[in-house]
Amino acid sequence: MTTLVLFHGSNHVVEKPLYGEGRPYNDYGLGFYCTEHQELAREWACQEEGADGFVNRYALSTDGLRTLQLNSDEFSVLHWLAVLLAHRIVDAKTPVAVEGKRYLLERYSLPLDDYDVIRGNRADDSYFTFARAFLRNDISLEQLTRAMRLGDLGEQVVLKSPAAFQRIAFLGAEAVSGSTYYPKRMRRDERARALYQKEAAEQGIDGIYLRDILQGKAAGYEGL
Repeated sequence: MTTLVLFHGSNHVVEKPLYGEGRPYNDYGLGFYCTEHQELAREWACQEEGADGFVNRYALSTDGLRTLQLNSDEFSVLHWLAVLLAHRIVDAKTPVAVEGKRYLLERYSLPLDDYDVIRGNRADDSYFTFARAFLRNDISLEQLTRAMRLGDLGEQVVLKSPAAFQRIAFLGAEAVSGSTYYPKRMRRDERARALYQKEAAEQGIDGIYLRDILQGKAAGYEGL
């Protein structure tokens, strides 16, 4: 039997996660968002300065569950971006962004309803900023791909189906100090942004941009 120990940061104790509850505009749509990293969950529990939170601990039996691994070699960062575009609110204002969003959703969307569990990068504020910059044609695909590895912002595990919710068991909860973990959360985000700025400055003008992809100039690029 394969069992994952998962953590969910929140402003309250969640003994029984309920299927169908939550916000539909999260990264991967409606679901219960967790991580295998307790320290990350502690930071995620403290959303506002000075506000305390809780880390909820669970065991998830994954035997027989269908899991989508977005970080596997089978998928590119464009698949991850298409999943975000399908769920998060993105204000596409320029012609490149409008056409790029349509193209990515048409070509790289994934059938999330076919899976019980999804694993992939969390689109924290800095990650989502990078995604928007790519849609604006401000950064290259290479820069976006590198940005996904910066700052150690963590991988999330999302329960999507009734079958997954039936397999999760509450193991307990611990209180988290906002005065300790909100600053840690902010420092992690600031570190990711600083590393990205350094990488972006070194990139120069080379690379494949969204406009290149739309105009068919990147046809030979691996993964496109």
